Amino acid sequence: MTVIPESLRENVRLLGELLGNTLQAYNGDDIYQKVEEIRQKGKELTEESGDASGLIKVLSELKDEEILPIVRSFNQFLNLANIAEQQYFSSSEAVRSDVLEETINNLTSKQSKASIVEALKALDIELVLTAHPTEVTRRTLIRKYERISKVLRERNRNDLFNYEKDQLNSQLKRTIDEIWHTNEVRDERPTAVDEAKWGFAVIENSLWSAVPDFLRELDAITLRATGESIGIDHCPFHFFSWMGGDRDGNPNVTHSVTREVILLGRWMAADLYLRDITELRARLSMEVASEHFNEHWGEQAKTPYRTCMKRLQDNLQSTRDWAEQTLAGEIVTTVRPLSTKQELLAPLMACYESLCAVGLERIANGELLDTIRRVHCFGISLVPLDVRQDSERHLLAIDEITQYIGLGSYAQWSEPEKQTFLVQQLDSKRPLVPRKWQPSADTREVLDTCFEIARQPKETLSHYIISMAKQPSDVLAVALLLRECGVEWNVPIVPLFETLDDLDRAPKVMSQLWQNQWYRHYINQQQTVMIGYSDSAKDAGKITATWAQYKAQETLVQLAQDNDVTLMLFHGRGGTIGRGGGPVEKAMASQPPGSVPGRIRVTEQGEMIRYKFGLPRVAIRSLAVYVAATLRATLDPHAAPKPEWRELIEQMSSESLQRYRAVVREDERFVPYFRSLTPEQELGKLALGSRPAKRKASGGIESLRAIPWVFAWMQVRLNLPAWLGAPQALEFASKEHPAVLKEMVEQWPFFTSYLDLLEMVIGKADTAIAAYYEQQLVSEENRSLGEVLRADLKRCESILNSIKGQSSILESDPLLKQSIDVRSPYTAPLNYLQAELLKRDRNATNLSPELEQALKVTMAGISAGMRNTG
Repeated sequence: MTVIPESLRENVRLLGELLGNTLQAYNGDDIYQKVEEIRQKGKELTEESGDASGLIKVLSELKDEEILPIVRSFNQFLNLANIAEQQYFSSSEAVRSDVLEETINNLTSKQSKASIVEALKALDIELVLTAHPTEVTRRTLIRKYERISKVLRERNRNDLFNYEKDQLNSQLKRTIDEIWHTNEVRDERPTAVDEAKWGFAVIENSLWSAVPDFLRELDAITLRATGESIGIDHCPFHFFSWMGGDRDGNPNVTHSVTREVILLGRWMAADLYLRDITELRARLSMEVASEHFNEHWGEQAKTPYRTCMKRLQDNLQSTRDWAEQTLAGEIVTTVRPLSTKQELLAPLMACYESLCAVGLERIANGELLDTIRRVHCFGISLVPLDVRQDSERHLLAIDEITQYIGLGSYAQWSEPEKQTFLVQQLDSKRPLVPRKWQPSADTREVLDTCFEIARQPKETLSHYIISMAKQPSDVLAVALLLRECGVEWNVPIVPLFETLDDLDRAPKVMSQLWQNQWYRHYINQQQTVMIGYSDSAKDAGKITATWAQYKAQETLVQLAQDNDVTLMLFHGRGGTIGRGGGPVEKAMASQPPGSVPGRIRVTEQGEMIRYKFGLPRVAIRSLAVYVAATLRATLDPHAAPKPEWRELIEQMSSESLQRYRAVVREDERFVPYFRSLTPEQELGKLALGSRPAKRKASGGIESLRAIPWVFAWMQVRLNLPAWLGAPQALEFASKEHPAVLKEMVEQWPFFTSYLDLLEMVIGKADTAIAAYYEQQLVSEENRSLGEVLRADLKRCESILNSIKGQSSILESDPLLKQSIDVRSPYTAPLNYLQAELLKRDRNATNLSPELEQALKVTMAGISAGMRNTG
């Protein structure tokens, strides 16, 4: 049965044909024919679900010089298929533009219209863009892919003349030629500044237009449903960034990098606003204005609005020049740059109010309103920066200080002793850090970062995140360091609880902090707590971590209410299921009741930023989903789980944890199996991001970051982090408590969401491909573990099908199933070739540059085929 829409299939066919023409034109008919043969063998493998020997035989007969162009062709097809799919799901044919209206209308049957408007006006959705290295694709190619998407959208028009169709087809051919002759993988790692520039580009190219367009739609929907407007000064979401601020385990992010990124953000913001104001100055040619406006803003000029806009235009120009000169290392003293959002808003609001006062509301509510809403969303730096650092760095910095001034080793003190010391110092008016002291380089950098925070305008910064937070002293230590460096505002300090033990300890830590009088005064009853999804899943397995996260949130919500603290939970999700990823609707619906009281903070990482926000229409859809899901979770949350559900999920968690750790921590075969089976070590060849793969240069899997951990398993199609331990948990529930399990499946969104995401991961796995990697790369003494793991995965699939009452995986989501099947003839050859290239790379003293490039391209291609890789 065909479920992929014909328009999408047609675009995939078209792009595939054009890529084939390019391949044939530039690499010859022999290569083209071999690609077609390999594709056909891959298709037969998918359709027959059987023997891969025919495909492997064809691949084994390839000459070395043929491998790179063949690998590149499959990689680029997968990228082009993704573009076609993304474009389709942003089209009018696919987008349910009523997702938000449907949600609001449904809520009106349960809530008063006034309460819905109040909730909408109070929504605070914070989306944090991070530079986690899962975005394999180069920015150069991303821009070309965006061009293809725009051409595909144009081709859907019904009013095109033949010459216009020809022009669009020529653009497609030309762009695919450009792509073919562009290196897919970076030769050098991007710097932290490069990553930040990529984040700014997403705003410039997509969100700058998407945000005001979406707010117009939200306002119109709210007005139709409730009779009220959300107003011009409310934006339910804001964007923040870790790019240039996340120094956890990344020595490449320094205080000078943070400073440069903030300056770049201010430059880009001034530049974008300058374009808006230049356009507004041309448009606002009206002469009629209110008396107040003429007196205070229009200078009694004949065209008062243009006079007002000219002054703002000059200020923005000066701000942009100041940022540019400062970035160039020049000392600028003659210009005072715009440093608050209010400086931008005041003249814009004056124009708006005057236009409304003289009866020109339609003009006021045009482009001027769009710019006002951009200011409310993006402020003076587009994305205020979070600073993130590991708790150990703060501990060692204070330890160095206490030893220098003769107080002993802070690191050796008990937790109560640390807290007593920190509060005493925070209450003291004397400085702690000696002025002429020369600390170690690491401590100097911690202090310089705090000094940089003190120097920057408050609106350019957001939160200070503490990775691996374990005790109240970890939070108080940051408060002390910030104060010692001259920070005069109360920076929100956010503990990040990551491992299973940390999640279990989180309520106790926060309870102690909220009972501390100094800290209660500091936070002014406002607290953000970050929940780590990546490291907890890597530490304990997916189901155990997911349940631990749920319990921690429940307890923290109740604890905050008891202490009269307004809590915002910050979800550190990744793109993959193993790192907390998945559809927003499912994620919101599965949160504990009361944990999304109109406020939520979420990371958007790596390639997911492009998939969700890379195109304006896609971004509008994503924002609509976020607002709808958050509103629904706020006003109509699901009931808390029944006691018998909690008891069973607790037992399932225990079963899963026991199995997960028995494999990952206790089986002596596991580490060598992981290292040899997956391209974990070879991932370093891909210049994915500015951050090292490990938090520490030494150390094993425990020090490996969650992203390469997940990425490596996804490459070999075993997808282990998302399911290991699940078959034991599900089997236990099925045998011991089938009636309770059935209730949970039917009535508990938290659990059904977990099962759906587990099913997606299993649908993307392939045990035959994993077995081939094992045959090629793993020593015989460790292969027995692979047999056990693949049998485990098969058992998980069987149990899941039984629980969901279906005969095959993804039966309930045929569109996803067919989407995976369409990609499989292109992804499978990349997998089999990657296994062979890894074998050659590890055995060769000197792999040729072409084959090493081919290996890197296989990684990029498999990533494109799997979609959510990190």
